[in-house]
Parts: sequence; structure tokens; C-alpha cells
Amino acid sequence: MPVQRPARTLADSNPLLAAIWMIGAIVSFTSMAVAGRAVSFELDTFEIMMFRSFIGIGIVGGVILLSGRQNEITSRSLGVHMVRNLSHFAGQNLWFYAITVIPLAQVFALEFTLPIWAMFLAVIVLGEHLTKSRVVAALIGFVGILIVTRPWTLGISPGVTMAALAAVGFAGSAVFTRLLTRTETVFCILFWLTVMQATLGVICAGYDGDIALPSAQSWPWLVLIGCAGLVAHFCLTKALSLAPAAVVTPMDFARLPVVVVVAALLYNEAVELPVLLGAALIFAANYYNILTERRRNR
Repeated sequence: MPVQRPARTLADSNPLLAAIWMIGAIVSFTSMAVAGRAVSFELDTFEIMMFRSFIGIGIVGGVILLSGRQNEITSRSLGVHMVRNLSHFAGQNLWFYAITVIPLAQVFALEFTLPIWAMFLAVIVLGEHLTKSRVVAALIGFVGILIVTRPWTLGISPGVTMAALAAVGFAGSAVFTRLLTRTETVFCILFWLTVMQATLGVICAGYDGDIALPSAQSWPWLVLIGCAGLVAHFCLTKALSLAPAAVVTPMDFARLPVVVVVAALLYNEAVELPVLLGAALIFAANYYNILTERRRNR
């Protein structure tokens, strides 16, 4: 999802209002995970993505028509849109799979490695430099990943692998979104996001000639997934427009303790100390990189 230019200094920011928007993002991300688990017993990940994208087309298309922004929808960057949406489609499918086979806290902890993967991809795609601070942040984050996954005792399960690859897919989506925002508007990016991912969903869900239709019980969950994804990233974007990333990022990491509580209450998932410790290291790596970049920009 595209991110608007954040406030540059604390003097220009509104941390309290940013925190309110982040509450919306945290609730939306968490509710999407719960809804994804609820429909996974009836639909596969491709079908979930297909129906989610259909709902997204309705929401985004309606907003574009009502706001009279049809002229912003261009086809000049279709190639970049396709790469961006392939990356996001892959990441989202892997994420929906991971939340059904491993604890939610582990999925969310691994998802927080997104900035680390994006840092490396930005070197390749955007030509950014790999500075010493970024390398240090990546190393600290990698240690955090090892603590979360504990391959020396648990092995590498398919769920953990999918969750880690999902973060890579989201990172690719973020990098190509940054590239698109140089020439395209938010509405153009969201339009092609929903249209292309709906097409990909139809192709992947229908490759075997059998697309399951949701039951009446699943439709509310699918609507929640479709709305929550858009609302979560909109809230995160608004928060970043109101306060620096150094202020917003710690708020975003509040998702982990929230999902730990939700998973314990709904699914009786145990709270694992290594997951919390590893997530704290991943957070520290990202936060260190943000503070270093701020000092460098000054």
C-alpha cells in the first residue's frame, strides 16, 4: 500500500492523533487474521483473495466514482503495477496460509521483518545504498528471526517458511509501491491493485476447474477481510502523515501483544517467550535503522 510523506519533525507532528489512527490499523490487521482463519475451513487462499479483491473493486471503484477521480486512472505504468501486485498477491496468499498452520504471534513477528527485506530490495530496484547502519539492522533482525523460528529445535516448518516468504512478498510490494508513487496517485495504485489481484485470484482459484462459492456464514467474514485490508493500510498511511516513522513504528509493533491476547482467548494459543524476545529484537533493528536514517537526513 502507498505511504504518504510523513511529518518530518516532532514539532510538526501530532502523535496523539497518529496513535488514534494506529488503533484502527491494529484492530483491522488483527480482525483480518481472525476472519482469514474463519473462512480457511471452507475456501482456499486463492479463493479468499479472489472474493476479497471483488469486494475491494466495489469499494475502491465506488470511492473513485463518487470523488470524480476517474481521470487519475492511467495505464502508463502497467508493467510496474503488475510486478507490484504479483508480489503482493504472493505475499498475501502465503500469509493467509501461514495463519492457519502456525500461531498468530509467530506469523506477526515474522511479518515485522518486512522493512529488512525491503531495505535489500530497495538497493536492487531503487538504487539505494546499503549503508553500515542498514547492514547492522539486518543482522540484528536476522538474529531475531532465528529466535522466533528456533530452527535448531523446531526445524523449519512449512508454516514458518510461508510466513517468512510472505514478508518478502510484502516487502517487494512496498518497494514497487514507492516506485509507483513517483508518477501515480493513490487511487490509481489501489484501482490496479484490486483489478489485477481479482484477475490473478480467478486464474489461480479456477485452474482446476473448481471454484468454491462461500456459504452464507462465510460472506460476513469475506466482507470483513475486504474492508479490513483497505482500512488497515489507510489508517497506517494517515498515521505516517501525522507523525514521523520513529513515532509510528513502535505503535505498529503493538500489533504483536494484541494478537497474542486475541490468539490466547480465541484459539488457546500459548504465549511463547522466544517469540516475544525475537520480535523485540526485530523491532529494535527496525527502530535503530529509522533513527539512523533520521540523523543522516538531518
